[in-house]
Amino acid sequence: MPKRSLPSNPPLDGIRVIDLSRVVSGPTCSMTLGDMGADVIKIEEPVRGDESRGFGPPFVGGESPYYLSVNRNKRSCGINLKSEAGQAIVWRLLAKADVLLENFRPGAMARLGLDYEAVSARCPTLVYCSISGFGGSGPDANRPGYDLIVQGESGLMDLTGEAAGPPTRIGTPIADLTAGMMAAQGVILALYARHTTGRGQHVNVAMLDAVASLLTYNAGNYFASGESPTRRGNDHPSVVPYQTLRAKDGWMNLGIANDSLWVRYCNAIKRNDIRDDPRFVTAPERVRNRDVLIPIIVELTATRTVQEWLDLLGDAGVPCGRIRTVAEVCTNPQLTTRGKVIECPHPTAEAVKMIGLPIELSDTPGHVTLPPPLLGEHTDEVLREVGYSDNEISELRDAGAV
Repeated sequence: MPKRSLPSNPPLDGIRVIDLSRVVSGPTCSMTLGDMGADVIKIEEPVRGDESRGFGPPFVGGESPYYLSVNRNKRSCGINLKSEAGQAIVWRLLAKADVLLENFRPGAMARLGLDYEAVSARCPTLVYCSISGFGGSGPDANRPGYDLIVQGESGLMDLTGEAAGPPTRIGTPIADLTAGMMAAQGVILALYARHTTGRGQHVNVAMLDAVASLLTYNAGNYFASGESPTRRGNDHPSVVPYQTLRAKDGWMNLGIANDSLWVRYCNAIKRNDIRDDPRFVTAPERVRNRDVLIPIIVELTATRTVQEWLDLLGDAGVPCGRIRTVAEVCTNPQLTTRGKVIECPHPTAEAVKMIGLPIELSDTPGHVTLPPPLLGEHTDEVLREVGYSDNEISELRDAGAV
């Protein structure tokens, strides 16, 4: 079979994104688009910039790792959106753009004269994406939507933690990240639809909606039974054994999600007695008799080291794994040898390490081509691209518009 010639450009090459967002949710969306080839122009307040630039310590070369983690593959342009001249710059940028992204509170873009109705009237082919905490309508529309607040309001925290313990925040900004990823999906869907309709549209993603959609079977169980699921620690409500266990020298996870895996597990540990026990033979019976079975599994797990279990159960094809620290994940050969931990040169932080692209495309892969930008690093470059002369740029700077 002849070898195919692969396209040299990533899938979003030629798409320009005007990114007015900040902190995590919006920048996650625009970074995803930038990773796949979009030209992302990050609009920042000229003096302070994206507030996540100040989230620290630690700082690396004067830059916050928090900011660095979600802002690669972008160009930074410092523009004062509250000035008439700054708004004029944005309009000039939008005339040559495909996407506008914002995550201000509802109403803020209207006060700037940049709401969807105004933008779509002048730029009908542009995709306009809004990320908010609670949506653009409803009784909570005007509430600020920080990740912690949404984790609580979405039911996620009530499901996380030990049964007798307090509600617990997930240790990564899951509400921000989920909303950002879903916003990227929405933008790409709207760009695809534009091929048919010839028009852009308004993509709306609320952090609350995004995280509530993650409830899946928990919400399904409530709708089916009328009973609200509660915290169970690391136990699974519908699969047993599927939990975190202490081995002789540390913690591990064991996931036996069907009857075939149960048989493999029991055969591997040579426990025909529990394999054939009618209380444990089927998945529903194991759930009904969890109070009997789990203590047996806990006692068995404590007899071997984590590595001994990984070797034994791995050979048997039983899903299991160790509990890794962040440091262990960032140095894990399973990631590093596959290029999932990357190093990006940076003008002040030298080489910035970060987790790389999770999406692999065989023919049109994405790439990291730009490091997270310094505040306003590309202002002059971007303004020249839309027709501003060097004298005009100097005047804008003197007037505080950029």
